[in-house]
Amino acid sequence: MRGVRLAALQDAPHAFGSSYEREISFSQDDWLWRISQGANFLAYTGGPGSAPVGIVGAFEPLPHTAELVSMWVHPQARGQGVGRTLVETILQWAHNEGHNFVHLWVTETNDPARCLYERCGFALTGERKPLPSHPEYAEVAMVRPA
Repeated sequence: MRGVRLAALQDAPHAFGSSYEREISFSQDDWLWRISQGANFLAYTGGPGSAPVGIVGAFEPLPHTAELVSMWVHPQARGQGVGRTLVETILQWAHNEGHNFVHLWVTETNDPARCLYERCGFALTGERKPLPSHPEYAEVAMVRPA
């Protein structure tokens, strides 16, 4: 979990509300706390012993709403359906947990991610805010039924 999250932060620093510089100093207890907050999934494309090629998480910020967070797919695994599978995994988890909606924030300039979410049935909500880690970038919100 730690390795793939740090790789994501290095590969796409403007896609996350946190930074590599912040999270590289997390202790094991910090990582265990993070993992315990909601659901976390890793994606693999290889056989046993292969390294993870993607990550996604979710938590419940509001009753009956899951928040999809921290999604990333390794550059070498993009275009192979890994992103769609990660989104579908969160949608299934949210449905099984009794959530009515799945909400997310995506950097406004991240066209590939926004297009993936649209293909998965998400729609823009009109919400917009600065990206916490890089306030010069904006995030837009998207939502869909679980």
